[in-house]
Amino acid sequence: MSIEIIRYNIAAGQEAAFEAAYGEASRYMDASPFCRSYELLRCEEEPSRFLMRIEWTSTADHLGGFRRGPEFPAFLALVRPFFAMIEEMQHYQPTSVAGIGAAPAAVP
Repeated sequence: MSIEIIRYNIAAGQEAAFEAAYGEASRYMDASPFCRSYELLRCEEEPSRFLMRIEWTSTADHLGGFRRGPEFPAFLALVRPFFAMIEEMQHYQPTSVAGIGAAPAAVP
């Protein structure tokens, strides 16, 4: 497993378009056999900052599978307008430090 982190600083006034683009692009991640999960987070203190977290089966599967697969061109067309606003795009491996806090789980 590999976790891709993409940090964005979205230009003022483009936040809704950015969220909509990833909302549409999510269907291509849903269709990819290499994507395990994803979530787009928005900063509470600085609403122009977003973090996209994508869990891939592996970095090799992401780069050689998804990016060379049939879903990627349409995915890229939707999110490419925001590439200049990327501050970081890296792959991470989980460590042994993880847990569940004592607060009750959120109910949707």
